[in-house]
Amino acid sequence: MQYLLLIYGDETAEMSEQDMVASMKPWNEYTDWLVEKGWMRGGDALQDTAHATSVTNRSGDRIVTDGPFAETKEQLGGYYLIEVDNLDDAIEAAGRCPGADHGTIEVRPIQDLPPREA
Repeated sequence: MQYLLLIYGDETAEMSEQDMVASMKPWNEYTDWLVEKGWMRGGDALQDTAHATSVTNRSGDRIVTDGPFAETKEQLGGYYLIEVDNLDDAIEAAGRCPGADHGTIEVRPIQDLPPREA
């Protein structure tokens, strides 16, 4: 099964460039671990919510707003797409994610949809 590990954290924490570089070490090690396990399928960090745009359609009108849809304490900062045998493996992967030390990792299964008709 494929799961999306959604990484939520506080994007307002400020770091020096040196601290930022140092903070990447556990993330790189975690990514390497996923690759070694054969679970890694994809992943990326996201720019902060100041660069987000939200789009909704209401009564035939498209509404485009700057920023996230709702204000929360934690913002979606990135994700990993993994493929594992079961939810227990996905939970193990989420628990090892460095983002779990300071924020929340949401484990979301990818839904299997029927093939599209041409």
